[in-house]
Amino acid sequence: MRQNILRPRQWAMSLMALVMLAPVMVPMSGCAPVLIGAAATTGVVVATDRRKTGAQLDDTTISTAIAYKVNAQYGDNVRVSVASYNGIVLLTGEVPDQATLEGVAQMAAKEERVRAVQNELSIEALSSLSSRANDSYITSKVKARFIDSDFSPTHVKVITERGIVYLMGIVKKTEGDQATEIARRTSGVKRVVRIFEYTENPENP
Repeated sequence: MRQNILRPRQWAMSLMALVMLAPVMVPMSGCAPVLIGAAATTGVVVATDRRKTGAQLDDTTISTAIAYKVNAQYGDNVRVSVASYNGIVLLTGEVPDQATLEGVAQMAAKEERVRAVQNELSIEALSSLSSRANDSYITSKVKARFIDSDFSPTHVKVITERGIVYLMGIVKKTEGDQATEIARRTSGVKRVVRIFEYTENPENP
C-alpha cells in the first residue's frame, strides 16, 4: 500500500510524474549526479550537470538530512532510501505500517528546500540482500543500455526498487521518452516510473 504526497511550489519548470506500466536500494540519491559526455572523436570527458551548483549541494544536504532523521526516528524498523534531484525527493523502501509511511513522507516534506515528495514506500517486510543486489544489477544494466543507445547515462538518475525503475532528471520530452523506452526494454524491469522535469532547454533550466 502506497501513498504519494506532493508539495508543488511555483517554479519555472513544472514537475510531471508519469507512471508507465511495463513488461534502489537508492542512493536515494543523495548522489549529486555528474553528467559525463565523451566526445567520440577526441575521447575527452566533460563533466556537466543540468542542475545549478546550488541545487546540487542542496540535493546532497536534503537526502542526507532526511535519511539521518528517518534513521533516528525509526531505526531498524524501516529501510528507507532517499533520493533528491533538484529539490524533488523520492522515497523508496519498506516500512511496517501506514502510520510510519505517512510519518516518513511528512518528515521529508518538511525538510528545507524540498519542493515535492514522491512517496513510493511499501508496507511490507524489509527486502533481502539478494533482492537489493538484483536491483543494483538492474540499475547497472539500464545505465549500460543508455550508453549503448548513445544516450547519456548522466542525464537521468536511475533508481531501482523491487524491480521497479525510477527515472529522475531535467530533460526534454524526447529525452524522457527515450530513457523510458530503454529502461522498459531492459530485462528484469517490472515497471518504469518517470519523475521528470521537462524543459526545452535542459542545459539552462
